[in-house]
Amino acid sequence: MLIGEKNADSNQNKNNIKTFDFIIVGQGLAGSVLALKLIENNFSVMVIDKPELSNCSKVAAGIFNPIIFKRLSKSWMADEILPEMLRFYKEVGKNLNCKLIIKRNIVKLFSEQQEVDLWHKKANGELKKYLYKEIYTENHSQNIKQSEFGFSKVTESGNLNVNLFLESTRKYLTEKNSFANEKFEYTQLITSEKIIYKEFVASKIIFAEGYLVKHNPFFNYIPLKPAKGEILTIESNDLKIETDIINKNGFIFSDKENQFKTGATYNWEDLNDNTSQNGLIELQEKLKKITVADYKIKSHNAGVRPSVIDRRPVLGKHPQYNNLFVFNGMGTKGVMLAPYFAEQLLNYISKNSELNAEVNVERFRKYLATNYTN
Repeated sequence: MLIGEKNADSNQNKNNIKTFDFIIVGQGLAGSVLALKLIENNFSVMVIDKPELSNCSKVAAGIFNPIIFKRLSKSWMADEILPEMLRFYKEVGKNLNCKLIIKRNIVKLFSEQQEVDLWHKKANGELKKYLYKEIYTENHSQNIKQSEFGFSKVTESGNLNVNLFLESTRKYLTEKNSFANEKFEYTQLITSEKIIYKEFVASKIIFAEGYLVKHNPFFNYIPLKPAKGEILTIESNDLKIETDIINKNGFIFSDKENQFKTGATYNWEDLNDNTSQNGLIELQEKLKKITVADYKIKSHNAGVRPSVIDRRPVLGKHPQYNNLFVFNGMGTKGVMLAPYFAEQLLNYISKNSELNAEVNVERFRKYLATNYTN
């Protein structure tokens, strides 16, 4: 469906027009990072979002981990992505006067000797930059179950305070008159030499809508594989973890005094932001494997992670429209991936640099429906 190629002056109140370099649709993690990255590079932006439409970024624990535990391998592009991630959030925190990143070791509790043997091998080899070599037997966290096979630690890990990041970014954009709190209406978009949306005019528009891109008439051909995730916030006077993230088929870490975040579930069928009884049961079972402490559930939240079929981000230009772009598919690694690939998209647009072929939306051209006309 083509929304436009109309006269750029049609239905516009010229006295009310506001001009920007970019319109960004979506102010989740990806859209927020992208907006701040563009502003950092002296571009003007208008971000359009209705925060109530998606919970994914708002409920995310924000953990960054250079290791994939399932295969005990390095997370894709970790060496390149982590430095830019840390630089970006540190700079944003300084500019917005808040601490966004908390460096935490991830404590991996072993379930069998085979895990210990593989850890020894990788910690002395390809993953020595990220894994402690020592295997510990005594866990000093209070009421965390002891493992007969011990535990070790991941370094260069931690979490982003995602809610604080989103709220601080929204406040900053609002103060700059760069945020519109409304649902984006595709029927109001006019595509021509300029992008026109209601009273906003821009050179380009970038869609960063998460899994809601399925409703986008320009990019709904992208083959999504979204996954719903549920997490708990619990209170406990009996549990003491200090700064570590404890991991054993799930995670738990201290959010504030006597309060902890724990999760997470994966569901590829029930794709909505509603919590479920099955999710609650699964989360409670995960907790049983980690702690013996009594606790009270403070909140139970759910959101849908924006993943695609090959588990890589998706960014770049629409195959037919030169001023329409997408920035999506960050999945479970969004905290790590978004700053690096926002920079790559920026360079692609402003400097004509090449995109990494693994993330270029062009890889999905075969799924493109060619009829965009009304």
